[in-house]
Amino acid sequence: MLRLGRREFGPHEPVIMAIVNRTPDSFYDQGATFRDEPALARVEQAVTEGAAIIDIGGVKAGPGDEVSAEEEARRTVGFVAEVRRRFPDVVISVDTWRAEVGEAVCEAGADLLNDAWGGVDPHLAEVAARYGAGLVCTHAGGAEPRTRPHRVTYDDVVADILRVTLGLAERAVALGVPRESVLIDPGHDFGKNTRHSLEATRRLGELVETGWPVLVSLSNKDFVGETLDKPVKERVLGTLATTAVSAWLGAQVYRVHEVAETRQVLDMVATIAGHRPPAVARRGLA
Repeated sequence: MLRLGRREFGPHEPVIMAIVNRTPDSFYDQGATFRDEPALARVEQAVTEGAAIIDIGGVKAGPGDEVSAEEEARRTVGFVAEVRRRFPDVVISVDTWRAEVGEAVCEAGADLLNDAWGGVDPHLAEVAARYGAGLVCTHAGGAEPRTRPHRVTYDDVVADILRVTLGLAERAVALGVPRESVLIDPGHDFGKNTRHSLEATRRLGELVETGWPVLVSLSNKDFVGETLDKPVKERVLGTLATTAVSAWLGAQVYRVHEVAETRQVLDMVATIAGHRPPAVARRGLA
């Protein structure tokens, strides 16, 4: 059982985490949800389309202008509080690697800390434990936040993913983070080249077999773009194909830009796998 905020999710229940970037320079939407009104409209749309988690980020993942902890908090804390007020049942996640930001957003009502940079600030897990929040434990290959990989190598990338994420997860539980609120993430593109991310996808079942719920952040990423030689705005089909494979292999949480499309893919895979009945079953019965 995965438990986040007020919500519980069964072992075969796919969960959508919708991305809401509070940045003026996000790689995908170039700041479309930087201001409060469009960001809140995005939350409402995502929830309507089937997202159970809203993932709020105040710093773009890639290189760019420096964003201080104070500025990151300014972009996220008040917004977290407003989302909590308007959508009391939605799970609020904040994408941050900084403990001081984690503290502020948990105080404002966040349920989950999405540590996409793999424990670079070890105090973030302590914050999650103190507030009873969930934690995403990600493999980033030891990369510093907001840096791109350069000639990174692994003897076995999946073995390294397992070593790092399981270590982070067990440490989080030892610190007091509820075990049922800890997820592991292979960290597609983070500290990895395209072949590494493809192998992590192909062998995703090895992460699922650990028993920890697996989160994948695939949406429109560079490994999809390089695989198909497509620019950012033409990666949706590749993303959805990768989502279907990940769902078949047992991933549970999907961090996405396109909520409605992802919902259909996940429902179709779940139904083929026998975990969900068809929405309608009239054919051959009339």
